Amino acid sequence: MTMGVLAAEPATSGEHLLASSSTTSQSISDAASNSTALSRRGETTVSRSQIRTAARAEAAVRKDLSVDKQARRLAKKLDAQLWTTETLNLWSGPSEKSEKLGEIAAIEQVTVTGREQAGRTQVVIDGQSRWVTSDYLSEDKPKPEPEGPALGGSCSNGSSIDAGRASLYEIHDVVCSNWPEITSYGTWRGDGDHGEGRAMDIMISGETGWAVADFLRANYSALGIEYIIYAQNIWSVDRAGEGWRGMSDRGSTTANHYDHVHVTVY
Repeated sequence: MTMGVLAAEPATSGEHLLASSSTTSQSISDAASNSTALSRRGETTVSRSQIRTAARAEAAVRKDLSVDKQARRLAKKLDAQLWTTETLNLWSGPSEKSEKLGEIAAIEQVTVTGREQAGRTQVVIDGQSRWVTSDYLSEDKPKPEPEGPALGGSCSNGSSIDAGRASLYEIHDVVCSNWPEITSYGTWRGDGDHGEGRAMDIMISGETGWAVADFLRANYSALGIEYIIYAQNIWSVDRAGEGWRGMSDRGSTTANHYDHVHVTVY
């Protein structure tokens, strides 16, 4: 679809409007009439300055109504809609000095008028003219971002563990709920942290292994984690500021933790 700058056309009588804001103008006119009536009865004094201020306000409202009416007419003629790809600011006009009037969420359909200027596109929302950044509009509906792994959830693949720390059971459930393809876990062994019941090996490799390791690292505090080892790298709470640190070669795939993520809890 190609959109150009469309010139304004004279209003036609009896056209259907998407919305109307005439009550605002009527309210200002009524207020001015009431004020004049009170002044004639001597009940209040209205200065020329107040009259001029009211007149300017009414003129501004009339101008806004005219802009909205023109936008609705152009939108009806073009009969086109686009999708927002991000949360967008709504502006009163296309210039940098325009006033911000709110926001519209991502993956929302908006009616366009065909007018583009200074990198912005005019749209009609609730019957009113607004402008948004053109680069974040699309003819095709954007696909929502897939949800990433999260804390909570329960294991549904039938795997289970026997461990000496409650936090390891929580880690098992979290990993199992987010990566149900992982079904093998190792806990008790006769040495080190495993012998104390506070370590677990999550049997996974490759990119999924890194996804698990990075997720555990990001949530170490909530899960009570002291350190994590994966793919010959270690991350620990006491040296968290150093990120992942390389380890010396221990001679085998398993010893270097390429086929599992090791996690030790407090």
